[in-house]
Amino acid sequence: MKSNDNALTQYDPFGLAFGRIFDDMLGRNGLRVQETDRLLAPLLDITEDEQALTVTAELPGLTKDDVQIQVENGVLTISGEKKQETTETKGKSWHRMERRYGAIHRAISLPTGIAAESAEAKFENGVLTVTIPKREDVKPRAIKIK
Repeated sequence: MKSNDNALTQYDPFGLAFGRIFDDMLGRNGLRVQETDRLLAPLLDITEDEQALTVTAELPGLTKDDVQIQVENGVLTISGEKKQETTETKGKSWHRMERRYGAIHRAISLPTGIAAESAEAKFENGVLTVTIPKREDVKPRAIKIK
């Protein structure tokens, strides 16, 4: 079947608007802000393979010294603070202020079978990567047939 290069695409303004609304509600525009307490929750990815669980969090504008990581009672907590730059503002007027500042907090329930005491973290270019290996007793293993 041949595609029609001249086919028209139907414009759906509500689809675009609703997409933006959901992106804003779900925090897909950088650090999510909850207006009630001004808490910033970093966006993250969680992946798992046979060896470990890996949590990758975007923390733009922070350094490794700004971030604290803790594992307690099966919960990984990433916290810190994004401080506003203290530049001289005398004689300046703001036209736009979109960047967010304040306390950062994200808690993730971890699956059973991980070795939290062996967790490792690295911070590079505003991206935090926490790798938590699985315990040996939960890793897949081959069984030899006799």
